[in-house]
Amino acid sequence: MKNIYFDMDGTIADLYGVPNWLDDLHHENVRPYAEAEPLVNMQVLARLLNRLTAQGCTVNVISWGCRGASAEYDKAVTEVKIKWLKKHLASVHFSSIQVLPYGTPKEEHGNGILFDDEEKNRLAWNGEAYTEKEIFTILKQKVTEM
Repeated sequence: MKNIYFDMDGTIADLYGVPNWLDDLHHENVRPYAEAEPLVNMQVLARLLNRLTAQGCTVNVISWGCRGASAEYDKAVTEVKIKWLKKHLASVHFSSIQVLPYGTPKEEHGNGILFDDEEKNRLAWNGEAYTEKEIFTILKQKVTEM
């Protein structure tokens, strides 16, 4: 069985494309997380993930909260990210959704395949790690290998 992990912000959710996102985060407003548009075709992603799940893979999210955030804000961000996933990938069964405090080493919380826009996370990961631009290529490859 393979574990597949997705970062959210900058990988599947366009947090940085939301107007005034940074100002909102500094004021602990969850609006940018809620309003972020998908960065990939979610219908195609859901089909691939559901096929991989049927073949024995687990699908997981491993994302960070906001830098310097209060525990309350991190909790609110987690709730909004879960709602975002339910809205955009409703048919996908996630084995785990982890929203870790900003900067937490992701490699300590998972292994397998990681899709993450941050190079530091990919280099430290336990297993295969890819950019957001490689999601469909790699997932299609994994579907045919299994």
